[in-house]
Amino acid sequence: MNKVLILEDEESIRSFIVVNLKREGFHIIEAATGDEALQQFQQHPDIGVALLDVMVPGIDGFEVCRQIREANERIGIIFLTAKVQEKDKIFGLSLGADDYISKPFSPGELMARVHSLLRRVQLQTTAPVHSPVLRSGPFELHTELREFRKNGSAIDVTPTELALLHLFLEHPGVPLSRDKLLDEVWGENYIGDPKMVDVNMRRVRQKIEQDPSKPVYIETVWGFGYKWKDSDQ
Repeated sequence: MNKVLILEDEESIRSFIVVNLKREGFHIIEAATGDEALQQFQQHPDIGVALLDVMVPGIDGFEVCRQIREANERIGIIFLTAKVQEKDKIFGLSLGADDYISKPFSPGELMARVHSLLRRVQLQTTAPVHSPVLRSGPFELHTELREFRKNGSAIDVTPTELALLHLFLEHPGVPLSRDKLLDEVWGENYIGDPKMVDVNMRRVRQKIEQDPSKPVYIETVWGFGYKWKDSDQ
């Protein structure tokens, strides 16, 4: 899980990322095109985090993200891109990315985001330290297996989505603010877009709600955050 895939066609930027990640002890897999990134992903199934530029030769970063996420829900994915329009961010995150860093970025910001995401990835693959199963209504979160189930059937979730669901099931019926969710899931020093919470919540709802436009299990607390509806209430 200490492997990081970097998709970046500009050699100077890629070298800058590689140098800083190697200083932190990461094993780096490099790719300059989308096709090469997918090949590397297939050859290295133990990649923990993928850093994807969007505008690259051949298959773009969005399509790389879609294919990686389709094959593996547990890998962490961060977009590194100069495409900073809101619609681009939302589209990228809707494909299954966990985070979005706009160019230019500092080494400190990059390291903080990678470490934060890697912690979530590792939580999905290491032994739990608390209750092995959290239950609420038709849902079960098996911390030992790192699985989330509805009516006994497993639902594929990303590391970020699993962390959010774990937090909600540990606090059923308790309104959780966006700041609280950011601190607990993305880390207290997260300096990205707070809307990251809302985009991920939409993805979670699409996976667990019968009608995401009329959520039953995750309620919006307007102007504050979200609340998991406790089935015992």
